[in-house]
Amino acid sequence: MTNWRLVRKGEALFRTGDQFESIYTLRSGSAKTVVSDPDGHEHVNGFYLQGDILGLGGISTERHHCDATALEDCVAGYISFGHLEALCRQTHSLQQEMYRLLSAEIVRESTRLMVLGSHGADHRVANFLLDVRARLNARGEAGCGFRLRMTREDIGSYLGLTLETVSRTFSRLQHEGLIEIRVKHVTLLDIEGLERLRRWPQRHCVS
Repeated sequence: MTNWRLVRKGEALFRTGDQFESIYTLRSGSAKTVVSDPDGHEHVNGFYLQGDILGLGGISTERHHCDATALEDCVAGYISFGHLEALCRQTHSLQQEMYRLLSAEIVRESTRLMVLGSHGADHRVANFLLDVRARLNARGEAGCGFRLRMTREDIGSYLGLTLETVSRTFSRLQHEGLIEIRVKHVTLLDIEGLERLRRWPQRHCVS
């Protein structure tokens, strides 16, 4: 059985070190996950949209390895992992869906690490915008325009870029006619152009 609760902007769904007990899903709103390195510096390692699942990383250690914080008011559902395991044993299709979700998490993180390891700012930002669009479209929110709920500082942390580099890159992509930005609303004007940046990355402005 899934329970639901309202999580206000800035509140945590769970924090690093909390006992892993439940899997969370966003019925509405968006959230981010943040990890801390050994020096205490925080890094955004995930953005989650309506319909996404959070908390899967706690399965291995039985404790959450990151903070999950609402980027806006959210309605979050949660189900006991023990109860979910029992349901998976009874229902093959649910077990397959759990495997799919775990695989998707692995692929998403490995792709992010590959992008961070070898590509410049234009590629990273273009890839990020196209990924958000694809995820929204997969939920039936077709179109080329969307609101970025996260700050540019959070985007920079996620992409391994400084705030200044993210701002310059957004400005450059807008000047080149690839995107249009109005406050936090982004419209992707030239999908093919952004795809070209993703396929043939430029290797400058990586700081």
